[in-house]
Amino acid sequence: MEAERKRVFAVPLDEGLVYAQYLMEHHPQGKIAILSQNDDFGKDYIFGFKEGLGAKIPIVAEAVYETADPTVDSQIVTLKTSGASILFDAATPKFAAQAIKRTAEIGWKPVHLVVRPSNSIGSVLKPAGLENSRGVLSNAFTKDPTDPSWKEDTGVKIWSAFMDQYYPAGDRESHYAVLGYCIAQTFIQVLKQCGDDLTRENIMRQAANLKSVELEMLLPGITVNTGSEDYCPIKQFQMMRFDGERWELFGPIIGAEIGAR
Repeated sequence: MEAERKRVFAVPLDEGLVYAQYLMEHHPQGKIAILSQNDDFGKDYIFGFKEGLGAKIPIVAEAVYETADPTVDSQIVTLKTSGASILFDAATPKFAAQAIKRTAEIGWKPVHLVVRPSNSIGSVLKPAGLENSRGVLSNAFTKDPTDPSWKEDTGVKIWSAFMDQYYPAGDRESHYAVLGYCIAQTFIQVLKQCGDDLTRENIMRQAANLKSVELEMLLPGITVNTGSEDYCPIKQFQMMRFDGERWELFGPIIGAEIGAR
């Protein structure tokens, strides 16, 4: 089962590995508490995170929640009592927002890592409270078109023109509008590699044969790569910190250590 988890659930595995690398470099003396959803979403993140950590930083407490639970308030209170200085928050958006808000309410100020599916400003950080969210960490692999630093970027201009023409009502603060665009561009590359052979077999073969594919909305230095035994297209991320208004990228591009799998 663990081998199967490594092969199939590569995206959260790689993201978990990257968080582990960041903590080992910047917070090696910390103590970790983990909040996760009690299903494959949470388990995959925790698997990758623990693979990356090894035994280098102690995990002093873990708490899970069910999707039917009304809140994670009690879990956050319990995790605080562990004395942890780091909170790895592998929660979906609703519960990530609750976790951010509750840590602020009880005066707990850990290094708070929120997984990428739950780092939306609109659906997570605003409900949690922008001031409560200040200092929360996450990661990115795509450009944020609302970030002024990308205002003159050619790729963002092309994406913006695409949105104007095909999806003018789209939420430009949502990273899903960017992600969908990247997925479509990746599929175009697959079709180009297929040539005239558009059989299912060849499409699948080419989808597993993407090498250093550059996309307009990927962060500089990040490319799409797949292989016959590696179906995860993105294995590089950059850390970012919420400043109370927007996410700020910092540090180098971090690649998931394949050898840790």
